[in-house]
Amino acid sequence: MSLSTIKVALAQIAPVWLDHAATLHKILETLKEAKTNGAELVVFGEALLPGYPFWLALTDGAAWNKSVVKELHRHYALHAVDIDRGDLEDVCAFAKANQIAIYLGIIERPSDRGGHSLYASLVYIDQNGVIQSVHRKLQPTYDERLTWSPGDGNGLVTHKLKDFTVSGLNCWENWMPLPRAAMYAQGTNLHVAAWPGSDHNTKDITRFVAREGRTYVLSVSCMMFKEDFPAGTPHLEEILVNAPAVLANGGSCIAGPDGEWIIEPQIGKEEILYATLDLNRVFEERQNFDAAGHYSRPDVTQLNVNRERQTTVKFKD
Repeated sequence: MSLSTIKVALAQIAPVWLDHAATLHKILETLKEAKTNGAELVVFGEALLPGYPFWLALTDGAAWNKSVVKELHRHYALHAVDIDRGDLEDVCAFAKANQIAIYLGIIERPSDRGGHSLYASLVYIDQNGVIQSVHRKLQPTYDERLTWSPGDGNGLVTHKLKDFTVSGLNCWENWMPLPRAAMYAQGTNLHVAAWPGSDHNTKDITRFVAREGRTYVLSVSCMMFKEDFPAGTPHLEEILVNAPAVLANGGSCIAGPDGEWIIEPQIGKEEILYATLDLNRVFEERQNFDAAGHYSRPDVTQLNVNRERQTTVKFKD
């Protein structure tokens, strides 16, 4: 396959909810299947490892000091990802051994912020198995704010993959005009939009971003059904009382740089979606519109981006 084409795989799967080890095993098995089918870039949904905090909407999650909420948050934190501890080493090793690139949505418990607060992060691992960026979601949405912390601009970067320039944002960040503009300015032409699930999120914004950016957009979502809550989940009975049959129905899809569907939103089942993308289509569509190039006016409007990793303290030893 030439450098101007790439085979991508969208892994629309459910986590083994809030089970770090079991979900990681499922991710590795999915990667093996995708590699067998020739994928060069595999993308996973937001917060897949170890799962989305569905309990907040089902257990009166905003109740201050409620023991159920505290205990579920503790359980969540203990199954979150500590990158410095080496929690993604097996995924990185697979990427290196198979020369495959990966975008993976995780719940991160970073040591550089004390090791206790949680962030919805999108990790890019290159074909050499190196973690090149960890983008912490800028603004958690709705009840996510009760368990996720706001991130920073450190991960607002693009990466070279073959002749493509790839980027990624979490969920409703894709609705934020300025982070999108930051990616356009860095030349993205293959953008990954990671979602916790459901076509109501992906059916409009995917084509919009593709047409605005004249870029390929991969919207990748998770799945989650009521029966997917593991038996050992703390306070499971209280969760199940209010849980709908379907919590996340997928909706993964791909739009081309003309804003038209390559794969329409797929709902209702776990599957891996494949497509081969041709960079030449981007150049064709940029002829009439290029948000960061000939159709920009930097003498009139400019964007300033702070990509410093935020921290509460700076030590001088």
